[in-house]
Amino acid sequence: MLTVIAVTASACSSARSAAPVLLPVNAEPSAIYDMHGTLITTLREENRSSVPLERIPSVLQDAVVAIEDARFWEHKGVDPRAVARAASSNAASGEVSQGGSTITQQYVKLAILTPEQTLGRKLEEASLALALERNYSKELILELYLNTIYLGNGAYGVQAASQSYFGIPVEQLRVDQAAMLAGIIQAPSRNNPRTDPDSALKRRNLVLKRMRDQQYITATQYEAAVATPVELVELQAQTEQAAYAAPHFVDAVKDWLLNDSDALGKTPGARREALLRGGLSITTTIDLNLQNQAETSIAEVLPGQGVDPKIPDAALVSIEPGTGFVRAMVGGYNYFGTHSYRQSNLAMGSGRQTGSTFKPIVMATALDAGVSPSKQFASPSNARFNIPGGVWSVKGGAGLGSGTMRDCAVVSSNTCFANVIQDPAVGPEKTNEMAKKLGIVSTKLVATPAMVLGPNNTTVEDMADVYATFANAGVRVPPTVVTKITGPDGSVIYQHAHSQSKAIEPAVAAQVSTALRGVITGGTGTSANIGREAAGKTGSAQNNTDAWFCGYVPQLATAVWVGFAEPRANKSGQRSLVSMTSPNTRITVFGGTYPARIWASFMKGALADTPELPLIAPVPPEVTTTTVAAPNASVLAPVPANSFVEVPDLEGMALSAAKSALEKLGLSSESVTVFSATEAAGSVTAQSPRPGSKLRAGSSVWIESIAPPTTTTTTTTTIPAASTTTVAGEGKPSSPSTTRVSPRD
Repeated sequence: MLTVIAVTASACSSARSAAPVLLPVNAEPSAIYDMHGTLITTLREENRSSVPLERIPSVLQDAVVAIEDARFWEHKGVDPRAVARAASSNAASGEVSQGGSTITQQYVKLAILTPEQTLGRKLEEASLALALERNYSKELILELYLNTIYLGNGAYGVQAASQSYFGIPVEQLRVDQAAMLAGIIQAPSRNNPRTDPDSALKRRNLVLKRMRDQQYITATQYEAAVATPVELVELQAQTEQAAYAAPHFVDAVKDWLLNDSDALGKTPGARREALLRGGLSITTTIDLNLQNQAETSIAEVLPGQGVDPKIPDAALVSIEPGTGFVRAMVGGYNYFGTHSYRQSNLAMGSGRQTGSTFKPIVMATALDAGVSPSKQFASPSNARFNIPGGVWSVKGGAGLGSGTMRDCAVVSSNTCFANVIQDPAVGPEKTNEMAKKLGIVSTKLVATPAMVLGPNNTTVEDMADVYATFANAGVRVPPTVVTKITGPDGSVIYQHAHSQSKAIEPAVAAQVSTALRGVITGGTGTSANIGREAAGKTGSAQNNTDAWFCGYVPQLATAVWVGFAEPRANKSGQRSLVSMTSPNTRITVFGGTYPARIWASFMKGALADTPELPLIAPVPPEVTTTTVAAPNASVLAPVPANSFVEVPDLEGMALSAAKSALEKLGLSSESVTVFSATEAAGSVTAQSPRPGSKLRAGSSVWIESIAPPTTTTTTTTTIPAASTTTVAGEGKPSSPSTTRVSPRD
């Protein structure tokens, strides 16, 4: 007993001088929506859905208190009686059979510390528990505990557990069901009603007995509850474990948020925390109607994917030229299947050889450099060129003899475009720079004359971006996957801002569009005819390893790639789209076949309710060589001024200076004072929410500062009004009906 008293006294002394505990935020799932507000999936590390104490029925609160901490409403965070009882029991049994931890201590161990069983850690746990109860109400502590505890089968918190075991929201729990959940807390594995129903039933009945003995329920209620059989609903897969729409696009969204954007924080850790635990609502650019059309078109043109080894893979990206919004993305087939590359996004990554779909980039380079669109270029069947490093041999003149760049694009003459890129006004370096300006930004190109034939790897998304730039009169709008992110309280965390840059003059874009229109009307891409004015280009890489069709109308630009994610070998042992599963079965794909057919099927469906527009819009007279079209602001929701602000780091500042800093940001402050024999009076020692958190303008920040020296043993607490209190983590306002901070004792 002396040891128990010494430990408690030490903890009390430590708690009196400790800074108040800043409460962590429980994990809340983040939701991803399409452009129409349709939920696609949720992202989370834990199956948790926090609920306020007002929604947790008293019968469940009572059940948990009865079995876990009978004196919860009386003690100050540590219960000496429970500690002594546990010590006596452990000594008698020779092992740790009872813990003696209060609900407050359990919460500290779950949410703030780690579950180490050492004397030092128990002292820290007790100290923090005492400090917690000095600064927060019993109701808030119980609420946080009930939303934090693990209850088996991947369920964190009582709401998730109620849904998991009984298929009902926590508000609807009966006495027997509440007792069952309370009984799981001690040992989620041993007392799990799914895996060990006998132990779970025995534990449930013990909880009911404690509730009766502590007068939470009557004897009649006890008898009825004990007699009630346990009935569980079938275990359901969590949302993120089940198949959902546009999975490769969702991966692209996650990758952008975690690696390529500061929308959720400046560090990888902060971004991951916000995405997987922040309860965010993420509105994306994807149109699930177009996504479904893309997947349907691929399945119709390439039936048997995943079953017939001769059938190749396909990827598709469709972009709205004026906004850069990615409206559809297919990164391969059966993301939720079992094949080895199911979750590799074939629309992004390291890219694929573009073949002749790269030729319009060379054409744009030449026109931009002043080469006349009427200039004739030789187009022999075969040609040899002396280039740095050796001789370059090119085959494929398409029987043209010679022609303009437009003529050469329509029939996809290799030798003609080999001459174009070697024109003194063009060259590989200028072509490389033009490719970047038009949208090839994900992969690095090797700048050689041979690049005109497309040996460099480029992603499907980048190629869609390039052709969207052609469609948008030469103005590039970077691809966008997220338009808006809001926090759990509705505050705007991120709002997409339109940006654009002029890659080429409108007149140059018009010349390219004219040439690419001819590809569909009478060239290599006639399979892509969709019954309206459109432009596009076929492409087949060396040995037919990759086949493409990229094209556009003013409203939509789409790139399609067809190939094998895991390349096969032909008879010569070369990588090829030719599948040699047996001597008599082979399929060879060129850009003008399957890719063009997929493109046409998708575009017809996607544009079914869209009016036909002229491919080349009239150029306004005010557009000059220095003019960049204004962004289309109508597609973006405006961001209210000062909708949210970032909480500054106040620690170490004088209290008056901290309050002034908050006022300048449009934030108010609430303060708590503590005593310290070592720190200067008035200095800020802690704050909540933590620095870097986002709050709406007008919200409150809770500050702890050092009080002036005094001989009294009573500390001073400023209790904010219930309607404006903000203490529980990331600036989330408390319920208007509940005061979240209690006076110190």
